[in-house]
Amino acid sequence: MIERVLVAMDGSDLSERALRYALDGHPDAEITVLNVVGGASPMMGQAVGIALSDDGEEGIREAAEPVFERAREIAAEYDAAIETIVEAGRPARQIIEHAEEFDVVVLGTHSGSLADRLLVGNVAKTVFQRSPVPVTVVR
Repeated sequence: MIERVLVAMDGSDLSERALRYALDGHPDAEITVLNVVGGASPMMGQAVGIALSDDGEEGIREAAEPVFERAREIAAEYDAAIETIVEAGRPARQIIEHAEEFDVVVLGTHSGSLADRLLVGNVAKTVFQRSPVPVTVVR
C-alpha cells in the first residue's frame, strides 16, 4: 500500500496535473510537494536573484511560495492537506535524493518552456531512470 507520495512541482500545468493525479490516485496517502529552486548560478534566471539576495535561504523559500500556494489550493479542492519541501539545486538530483523517503514519486512529463527543457534537460527521464522507488510520470 502506498502511504507516502512525493510530488515534484515547478509551477507548470503538468506539475499541477501530477499533484491532482496523486490526490486522486492516493487519497489516503501523505502527499509531500517538492519544489526545487535553481541553484545559485548566473546561468539560471531565477538563481540570479537568489544569489544576489542578502539571505539565500529566504530567497529560496520566497521563490517556492507561489508553487506551494497553488499546491495548497489544489489540495483544498480534494479536502486534503499536503506537506512541502523546498530545495535549491538541480531538480532531478534533489528529487532522487528525497525519493527514498517515499513509496512513489509523481511528476509531470516536462516543465515550463522549451528553453527550460533545453537548458535543464529531461528531469522526468533522469528521475525515472535513477529513482530508488517507482515513478509515475503524468502528461
